[in-house]
Amino acid sequence: MNRAEIEEKVKAFLIDELEVDENKIFPEAKLKEDMDIDSLDFLDIVVIVEKNFGFKINADEMAGVDTFTKFCGYIESKIS
Repeated sequence: MNRAEIEEKVKAFLIDELEVDENKIFPEAKLKEDMDIDSLDFLDIVVIVEKNFGFKINADEMAGVDTFTKFCGYIESKIS
């Protein structure tokens, strides 16, 4: 899976499963501030990522992952 495919898949689950407004999803969008993703949403994201990408998110590794681009990069690093 290439980076563009990862970004499309992440964007799709943010819109469909977390009901994030599509207009709020752009490369430097902050997950919390711009997309309104809260701690309960992050629990859902853990389950969704495991289901869609086949790995478990490590909370320590997620430190500093605060934008859409960084989140997709984190996923890419785990599945490459």
